[in-house]
Amino acid sequence: MTTNPTVSLHDRPAAEVAAEIEQLGHRLQSVRDSISRIIFGQQEVVDQTLITLLAGGHALLIGVPGLAKTRLVETLGTVFGLEDKRVQCTPDLMPADILGSEVLEEGEGGRRSFRFIPGPVFCQLLMADEINRASPRTQSALLQAMQEQRVTVAGHGHELPRPFHVLATQNPLEQEGTYPLPEAQLDRFLMEIDVGYPDIEAERRMLLATTGAEEAAAVPVMTADELMAAQRLVRRVPVGETVVETILALVRAGRPELSDIPEVCTQVAWGPGPRASQSLMLACRARALLDGRLAPSVDDVLALAGPVLRHRMALNFAAQAEGIGIDDIITRLCAPFT
Repeated sequence: MTTNPTVSLHDRPAAEVAAEIEQLGHRLQSVRDSISRIIFGQQEVVDQTLITLLAGGHALLIGVPGLAKTRLVETLGTVFGLEDKRVQCTPDLMPADILGSEVLEEGEGGRRSFRFIPGPVFCQLLMADEINRASPRTQSALLQAMQEQRVTVAGHGHELPRPFHVLATQNPLEQEGTYPLPEAQLDRFLMEIDVGYPDIEAERRMLLATTGAEEAAAVPVMTADELMAAQRLVRRVPVGETVVETILALVRAGRPELSDIPEVCTQVAWGPGPRASQSLMLACRARALLDGRLAPSVDDVLALAGPVLRHRMALNFAAQAEGIGIDDIITRLCAPFT
């Protein structure tokens, strides 16, 4: 499905932008190929993670242990030439363990001064492993970093490296000793990505490739500067009026106060805010660019509605008691556009 572009190309010739999109599409295919040698049977997860990075956002990866979530983050760091660091979240993790702290040092002549020691958040790709095991105080320490790409320690602001992305993981099984992420932090993740089990053929290939004498290693394909250039190009991808109206209609229909869908009015406690529309727009543009297409379509909106909306909506107690899932509601939201 194609649409007529209505968003400005910032006065650049359309042919020039089209050539850039086509060229970047080939580069991103090389990125996909490099990742597929390391990660088996998770193509949709890989694509959604790449869309998140191209859109300049953060992702929450939800899946049981052993599905290569950590390996995916490490591979992305290598492929894009990003400085990556990992934080293993535990209940005793303090904000200073992530952001850094100031220490008092004594220099020559006995003069004392404070020196800032950066924490692991000062990187380009931060993996927060099992983020829901960190305390609310520590979780909130990431809020400013994720939204503003800067942190404040002891009253002093510190800019984070560019680009800056957080890929957090969460185990959906073990909930003992965990702290649910607050809605304000969930909203700062561009997408919630469900990581499922690979199919039998992918698991067979993984079994043979990872238990031999040698394992394949990721190789750099792009640089951090090229990734930022791609992120700027995403925002120049033209969007048709049909896609814009579909995004607005779908997101607004998910709000119980505004929706005319009975299931939403009776089963949803609260719906997605304006940041959901922004995230869905960027994600659709990035998905088109990832596929080498010149503009997104309604199909992109429907394909990404689940990852973009599922963590920005909540069911009421009655719906939860009936065993209704948030994906059931999103499917109902998408039904008029299929």
